[in-house]
Amino acid sequence: MTSVRDVFDTMAYGPAPESAKPAEEWLAKHDAKFGHFIGGAWTKPSNTFEVMNPATGKQIAAVSEGSKKDVDTAVKAARKALPAWQALGGHARARYLYALARAVQRNSRLLAVLESMDNGKSIRETRDIDVPLVARHFYHHAGWAQLLETEFDGYQGVGVVGQIIPWNFPLLMMAWKVAPALASGSTIVIKPAEFTPLTALVFGELAESIGLPAGVLNVVTGDGETGAAIVAHPDVDKIAFTGSTEVGRIIRKATAGSGKKLSLELGGKSPFIVFDDADLDSVVEGVVDAIWFNQGQVCCAGSRLLVQEGIAERLYAKLRARMETLRLGSPLDKAVDMGAIVAPVQLERIRTLVEQGKTEGADFWQPSWACPTEGCFYPPTLFTNVQPSSSIAQVEIFGPVLVAMTFRTPSEAVALANNTQYGLAASVWSESINLALDIAPKIKAGVVWINSTNLFDAAAGFGGYRESGFGREGGREGMYEYLKRDHTEGGTDDLAAGRAAKASARAGARAAAKAASRPIRRAAELDDPDRGPLVDRTAKLFIGGKQARPDSGYSTKIIGVDGRVLGEVGEGNRKDIRNAVEAAHAALEKWSKATGHNRAQILYYIAENLATRSAEFAARISAMTGGDGAAEVEASVQRLFTYGAWADKYDGQVHQVPLRGVAMAMNEPIGVMGLAAPDEHPLLGLVSLIGPAIAVGNTVVALPSEKAPLAATDFYQVLETSDLPAGVVNIVTGAKDALAQTLAEHDDVDAVWYFGSREGVKAVELASAGNMKRTFAEWELREWMSTEEGEGRDFLREATQVKNIWIPYGE
Repeated sequence: MTSVRDVFDTMAYGPAPESAKPAEEWLAKHDAKFGHFIGGAWTKPSNTFEVMNPATGKQIAAVSEGSKKDVDTAVKAARKALPAWQALGGHARARYLYALARAVQRNSRLLAVLESMDNGKSIRETRDIDVPLVARHFYHHAGWAQLLETEFDGYQGVGVVGQIIPWNFPLLMMAWKVAPALASGSTIVIKPAEFTPLTALVFGELAESIGLPAGVLNVVTGDGETGAAIVAHPDVDKIAFTGSTEVGRIIRKATAGSGKKLSLELGGKSPFIVFDDADLDSVVEGVVDAIWFNQGQVCCAGSRLLVQEGIAERLYAKLRARMETLRLGSPLDKAVDMGAIVAPVQLERIRTLVEQGKTEGADFWQPSWACPTEGCFYPPTLFTNVQPSSSIAQVEIFGPVLVAMTFRTPSEAVALANNTQYGLAASVWSESINLALDIAPKIKAGVVWINSTNLFDAAAGFGGYRESGFGREGGREGMYEYLKRDHTEGGTDDLAAGRAAKASARAGARAAAKAASRPIRRAAELDDPDRGPLVDRTAKLFIGGKQARPDSGYSTKIIGVDGRVLGEVGEGNRKDIRNAVEAAHAALEKWSKATGHNRAQILYYIAENLATRSAEFAARISAMTGGDGAAEVEASVQRLFTYGAWADKYDGQVHQVPLRGVAMAMNEPIGVMGLAAPDEHPLLGLVSLIGPAIAVGNTVVALPSEKAPLAATDFYQVLETSDLPAGVVNIVTGAKDALAQTLAEHDDVDAVWYFGSREGVKAVELASAGNMKRTFAEWELREWMSTEEGEGRDFLREATQVKNIWIPYGE
């Protein structure tokens, strides 16, 4: 028998089990079989599949496999509930969200225990992190519901939302998605992961218990086919997905051209950067939280340890010593640090990638103690001497495996950190706040923690760059994911003018089509007998600050509304796009670091130079479109002034997060953007896209109106005389849809905006799935003359990505 003295001599932990009784009673009440929660009622269990406890390998429940019919019924229920839910108003919705937060707190023990049994994570994590954060999200978004009409004036809920939840944080990820959707006035069809559906079903009961109106929240369980049915349903207005990049790419393709709003939070391979002045003991505990939290099954896990060369061996020794003391065992034991891997298939993936790491020559180390033999367990693992190009340094393992590399200089650290397809999160450790804050903006990641890791809060947005997806969850930026512009009938004088201009543009397009059907007047017919033949004009492309002939060697005649040949433009091709993208990349670093004041001055100067040639541009536009060229030029000058004004005013925020420190939300340029301008308003449409993009520090490859491109080729003459650095704006004329698809396919283009046909939208969104670039694509005509639809924060938001930098302070 162990004596008290023995315990004090060894300081060994004894078991501290949490009772499973609350969860077992709840399961028994339902006979451990569950249907769906649709339209405020529970369906009978049918076509069920097993839900297993990963720590024991035993079945704990059976849930129904959602069919297309089930999904259709749920979507119809959500659609039916939508008008009343939106009409309810922000305050009433806030009360429901508040009630959900209180219900979560009242049932916190049941939720924590059931989550541990279902997912395999330790009870300490579910009890102390997940469930409190769930309540926090509902409280926080009750506030956004209350403030919706004032803080998001002119917006309304996006409609019926399909949400697909991952298995690593089943309850927390559900709260991240459900809370803002309900606050916005949207209704929901949600599918929890097939491995971990149980807490979503409890939440359905909680929603029912507080009297949430029938159909506002619908829970349909099932596997990937059920999720695919939600994605494909034509009456779903938005899809929100958290999961792997591979599945996210499938969803991007499936929704292409559908008009569905989309937010994706995908995979990661986050760097954990340690400089030589860091507190190594704090670093070790940070690593424990970064990679062994939830057994490393965290999309933002700090799985790549980047250590300054001089301290690497000291840190490795400390890490190995700490790994020996980690406790792995039953998730319901309050004394364990690590629980079980979620399922055998995930455990096998981890083992396969670890073996691959050994084969590729990295040094492998695990603690001396043994794993439990029953259930899905895997020990904490450390690889050192890892090559940056190796599989384990590039592939998301999604397990308790840390790969370590060294660097010498800060610039090398940034290069290694960004040497990945992902861009979800990063952690920077240094006692020099100057160094840390210099490094943080240089890392391509949506979240950066300084001297900390895995900090989350409802007030601070979370989401990634690159193939880690797009969109944010949490904070003000997360609310926009569930809102859309409320375009009501009537509107302002600007909108009325815009509609008149749109009608004029359509009339001009019809006139141009009619003129195109007439015989083209030969150049000899246009000669002036007093001056002799007209000087031939063939406009070139504009690439890298220079006029360039198209690679194709072809040109296209531009016909005016009266049938005259107004000029010719080059037909750009893939090589021209490649050259333009290279020029944009070359200009990006300096332009993105220019001050807002500097960018503003250049935008004002462009407007000034355009205004001096207003009569010439007006005549050109009228000749091409038959519209009011003078009004369009004046609107273009005003729009350039608008974005000159915004260039040094589109600020970030400091979020109120519950820690001693701040979470600073920075609006960063996306990078190189492809812009396909609308055919109507050939100058204003182009300026309306270029203006916001370059105002916030992006560089662009612009495709002007295919039908009336001469306004753009005249416009680059203005750019040449306005101090705009070479490569910031590049203009390629030609077949817009084909060139836009080329831009969308280009892996070095970070975002594409497209305004054109529905077929063009679909092609761009499909092609964008290659590197999961952001798209802003519309086929419905905008009122470009209107300041409400043609400019403003919507465009600036699409031209930036939000990086949240967490900065704790104090001793």
